Amino acid sequence: MTELAIHPLTPDRWDDLVDLFETDSITRMCWCMVTRLSGAELREFKPADRKKMFQSLVKQGKAPGLLAYKDGEAVGWVAVAPRDMTPDWNRGRKSSAAETEADASDPACWGASCFFVRSGHRKKGMTAELLDAGIAHAKKAGAKRLEACPMSHDDKRSAVGMCVGPQRVFERAGFKTVVERKPGRPLMRLDLRTTSTRKKSAPAKKAAPKPKKARAR
Repeated sequence: MTELAIHPLTPDRWDDLVDLFETDSITRMCWCMVTRLSGAELREFKPADRKKMFQSLVKQGKAPGLLAYKDGEAVGWVAVAPRDMTPDWNRGRKSSAAETEADASDPACWGASCFFVRSGHRKKGMTAELLDAGIAHAKKAGAKRLEACPMSHDDKRSAVGMCVGPQRVFERAGFKTVVERKPGRPLMRLDLRTTSTRKKSAPAKKAAPKPKKARAR
């Protein structure tokens, strides 16, 4: 099985993101702007506008997330960045809203707000791999904590559930529930100051016992 190569979304990778997002009706409509625009702005700006807005954000040079590649093709995406890059994710009474106003603007408070996996590559654990990469990326960039607002039940396979990820994936990575404002949508947090991003090494194999020397007769 070919391993994933996961990289920050930089301007030179924009065409790869377009190729990925054009494969699905949800991403063709959203362009990862739902967490960045208010309801009124979403009604005002059409998908083509959102695409241009997201491209402009990427061109600014601060990666809004990570792209996963397999055999040279972009197959997965996770939006992971400081909370202030996803302003609507922080607003009002949303399940994902920051616990405090200070968290919403704190550059050390990051969020993993959405995921997308190309059809044909789903149900193979890629969301977990993207989250692991997002944790490492956030920690390397100086984040002190990473937050998310997944769904506690992913069996319905709703559009929202597929985008925000299942709670079990975050629990596996060590996230803890901070508050649950809406049933089934916990706000979860991982303290990156106490989290190791190093993968556990495989246990060392015991050396085979040396053959006993034959005793001289």
